[in-house]
Amino acid sequence: MAAFLKIDEPVPGRSAPGGFALWRLGFRPFYLLAAAFASGSVALWALQVAGWLPGTYLPGPLWHAHEMVFGFTAAIIVGFLFTAVRNWADRPTPTGPVLAGLALLWVAGRLAVLSPWPWLATVVNVAFPLAAAVGIGVPLVRADNRRNFFFIGVLVLLGVAQLAFHLSQMGVLDLPQWVGIRVALDLVLFVMAVMAGRVVPMFTNNGVRGATARRDPRVEKAALGSVLALVAADALQAPAVLLVPILLACAASNLARLALWTPARTVRVPLVWVLHAAYLWIPVHLLLRAAGESGWLAGTFATHALTIGAIGGLTIGMMTRTARGHTGRMLKADGFEVACYALVLGAGVVRVFVPMVLPSLYMASVLVAGLLWAAGYGLYAVRYWPVLTRPRLDGKPG
Repeated sequence: MAAFLKIDEPVPGRSAPGGFALWRLGFRPFYLLAAAFASGSVALWALQVAGWLPGTYLPGPLWHAHEMVFGFTAAIIVGFLFTAVRNWADRPTPTGPVLAGLALLWVAGRLAVLSPWPWLATVVNVAFPLAAAVGIGVPLVRADNRRNFFFIGVLVLLGVAQLAFHLSQMGVLDLPQWVGIRVALDLVLFVMAVMAGRVVPMFTNNGVRGATARRDPRVEKAALGSVLALVAADALQAPAVLLVPILLACAASNLARLALWTPARTVRVPLVWVLHAAYLWIPVHLLLRAAGESGWLAGTFATHALTIGAIGGLTIGMMTRTARGHTGRMLKADGFEVACYALVLGAGVVRVFVPMVLPSLYMASVLVAGLLWAAGYGLYAVRYWPVLTRPRLDGKPG
């Protein structure tokens, strides 16, 4: 398990060496880009709603969904995998000009979906996860690291889901646009479930005195297997009568999984409790989606429980921890990090539960949640710009 994400505990008291280090390892540019985009996209979304960005290829709601999944989330996944695969395979992942080129490709994708040219947006955006798959595939295959080959497939499938989305939007494929988004979200859910299962128990036991987080093989198989079943069901557009039992089984197994990680013991360690709090949003999402498929709630509640609560919470938690560890800093959150956690997780609570309980406050909840989200990731971008653009404190590569 320790080989999954190797972060050495640094020696305190060192000052940062000089130089510009943004292109030394994948987490550096993609964490910064994702944080800046997560913060600034709220303004772009407002301009879309206000009609001040006319002629864009994707209309407002589809643009919002596309960019949160294939823009923001994809950048985090790629940045994390480029960093982790270097440890798993003991082989280099893209750095320098190649990494800069991939970052530029991601930026081009964000601009392309604001243009009136659908084929340009399609080609550029689909190319990014496929190029990233090559970026991790080469070192994994050379190292024969078969345990992690499936991450190559996940990136390829994200490209396929995105292609299906764009082709359906252009009328080339007779498929609802939301199918591609839904399958992509399920794939992200699977990635989060796998990564959290590997690192959260380890981080809990290493960082929390007296913690006894553990993994049960039966619970692990049920939790991950039910997520894969959900991916297949959504890809096949299964009816509610089949979806609801899968969703309930998935919620129960992932809640049982979280309970084994002893979340109550983590309340005094922000770098750890943020991961537990974010993971709790996964069963919440699954239960809300089951209610939505049953006709009891609008589907948007479940979607935002996943995107803001689970994805937002886990990414801000992992972005702070891995950025600290891989730049030679102490693995301890300060007030800035705690503020980021509170803002992002608070955005999820406001966006999901306020309009559910008080429908009359729907628009206010959207605005407040957007501001909290933008503030949380904006604070990260400002705080971590010097961290991610300068060399490691300990002088090590990366």
